[in-house]
Amino acid sequence: MLDIDVIEDPAAAAAALEPVRSRLLAELSAPASAATLAGRLGIARQKINYHLRALEAHGLVRVAETRRWGGLTERLLVASAASYVVSPGALGPVAADPERTADRLSASYLIALGARVVREVSDLLRRSREADKRLASLAIDTEIRFRSPAERAAFSNELTRAVTALVGRYHDESAPGGRPHRLVIVAHPTPNETSRKEPSCQ
Repeated sequence: MLDIDVIEDPAAAAAALEPVRSRLLAELSAPASAATLAGRLGIARQKINYHLRALEAHGLVRVAETRRWGGLTERLLVASAASYVVSPGALGPVAADPERTADRLSASYLIALGARVVREVSDLLRRSREADKRLASLAIDTEIRFRSPAERAAFSNELTRAVTALVGRYHDESAPGGRPHRLVIVAHPTPNETSRKEPSCQ
């Protein structure tokens, strides 16, 4: 089972987002049979089997084990991953694209950048898995509490200067065998109960 899988196919995304099937994927973090799932969810086994077949057709679940009970064969199914993300690419031409957002300081642009990260990294990860290689990547996640909007602006300016200096030091457009890497740095207010109800405009 993968830690995380990115769903690229629109039909697979629709299957995973259907409420009963989404619940089945959560239940199938460990192998289980249709009869077991029917008991847990209080749904007829025939309906469970219908939903499982749809998930299996899209590669979201697979057979983990088969058991023989008399003349019957019981299949134990397991989800293909512990969690899932739907790629923006599943939306086709209406998927978010930072190139179509003019305001580089807007929240819309930040979201579009996030969508591009999911789309690009998921494709790279798929290819690295196929080649049985590890994908080199870096992620830094931290939280900072600013005393004032002025200090937030000062931090942004200092960070911009630091990143610009590092890029200037290490970037080599003509390096033989070099490979471009995308660097994305974002900052946004940390969600809490208050900000969910009333977005901060500062």
